[in-house]
Amino acid sequence: MPKRVDAAERRAHIADALFRVIARDGLGAVSLRHVATEAGVTAGMVQHYFSSKHEMMTFAMQAASARYEARIRDAIDALGIEPAPGGMLRAVLSNFIPQSATELSDGRISLEFQAYAAGHDDAARSLAAGDAQLRAWLAALIVEASGVDAGTAAERAAGLLGMAEGLGLKVLGSGMPASEALSALDAQLHLNGVADTTRTPDA
Repeated sequence: MPKRVDAAERRAHIADALFRVIARDGLGAVSLRHVATEAGVTAGMVQHYFSSKHEMMTFAMQAASARYEARIRDAIDALGIEPAPGGMLRAVLSNFIPQSATELSDGRISLEFQAYAAGHDDAARSLAAGDAQLRAWLAALIVEASGVDAGTAAERAAGLLGMAEGLGLKVLGSGMPASEALSALDAQLHLNGVADTTRTPDA
């Protein structure tokens, strides 16, 4: 009896190949044929699951976002039961600062996806929606951590997110040590009135 092919697994396999192509060769090297070669499958098979490069890129962007979300959940889970809001805030923001080879690779991929979205309105809208949700969550954590009003928290959330992303760019582009970037993040959290970022309330 023929082995049943899991379409979701096959799409994920192709997306992983796309990630490797982008991380190694950049966005300009991405094509259905190039990704097929990287994945070890035929171009026809890639086209069976993705009718166009844009459809493949859209799926891969969603998969990359899911990877970041999983990493953030793991970081928060590592804080233990009922973590302090300040600790959760740091766990989220520190994920924008690459601290390992895998995270450096994912950071480069993220930059390429952002460049792609700049020229594709539907991709840009998707990124904007995700960014708005993230800022709202950060703002809620800031209210809990520092007691400021919602408007002030929203402003601080936007600033801290932009700062964390900027530090991540420094690590990616100019070789700033991740430890230095994390120290800068901690300093900004302190300046924004976020209390103890490392201990849970009952620690």
